[in-house]
Amino acid sequence: MSAIGRHVSKLSGYAPALPTPFDDEESIDGDAFERLCDLQIANGATALVVCGTTGEAPTLKSREHSDLIRIAVAVSRGRVPVIAGAGANATAHAVELTQDAEAARADAILSVVPYYNRPTQAGLYLHFRAVAESTGLPVILYDVPSRTACSLADETVARLAEMPRIIGLKDAAGDATRPMRLRPLVGTDFRLLSGDDALGLAYFAQGGDGCISVTSNVAPGLCRNMFMAWKLGQLPRAQRLARPIAQLTAALFRESNPVPLKYALNLLGLMSPRVRLPLVELSGQSQAELGRVLLSMCDEYSEYLIGTVRDHGEASRRAVAS
Repeated sequence: MSAIGRHVSKLSGYAPALPTPFDDEESIDGDAFERLCDLQIANGATALVVCGTTGEAPTLKSREHSDLIRIAVAVSRGRVPVIAGAGANATAHAVELTQDAEAARADAILSVVPYYNRPTQAGLYLHFRAVAESTGLPVILYDVPSRTACSLADETVARLAEMPRIIGLKDAAGDATRPMRLRPLVGTDFRLLSGDDALGLAYFAQGGDGCISVTSNVAPGLCRNMFMAWKLGQLPRAQRLARPIAQLTAALFRESNPVPLKYALNLLGLMSPRVRLPLVELSGQSQAELGRVLLSMCDEYSEYLIGTVRDHGEASRRAVAS
């Protein structure tokens, strides 16, 4: 296994699930994406996760998937692994996306539970086995029943964990106690990663290894410091930092992800708020609430926020306050 492959196999901490910036013609804004990738690495991201739910993957063309992965790989230059979303509700399509991601030099695959079809556990097992057998890359399972209307049973995760290429789970099932149940089934090396920012600290406390995060796009330092406080046994500090993370997370999920996230990053000067249909831009009421939360964060936790806030603080404050 390569050095970067070993890094993926020991993944912990916070890895941002990156949004896909679009320009006024709804094409990918490559410059904005490069800037975001570089800022996240500079602010302590342990991996870059591209072309996932937050990246509006269902609206991306195959060429766009590959282009985003290549940009992230070029920016990373091996500093952190690039984990590429490559899921689909048709197994053959998931395999094709997986192989395209490998050709684009991703370091690992994030493979979501097939949505809409509602397969049995036997079907899920065979789906992920086919994905794992189609690639030389590590595979992280992604369980998000609120979006797929189907979930991975603990026993199915355990069976899949026996395959050498399947190294972890992004768990967005909403159960903070799940790591405690899964750990005896999957062993100590299998990566258990929260996919739910609201449960981050609770998930770590039950044995989770890290978080693939939406909130860390905006507040990477806050998320990283909370995680490190937990790892160092500084529970009061971790709990204190978890409170503003929870407040920001609630504001970022008032409407469907990544709509509020893109609005927040627009206020911070990092990208357009544009999304692709069927998503639409953030409603006025949610804009006002997110603006108030972000302004409060700028006042109290500016040192923990993404670099643009520090570099262009006054301009950002005026935008948020308007």
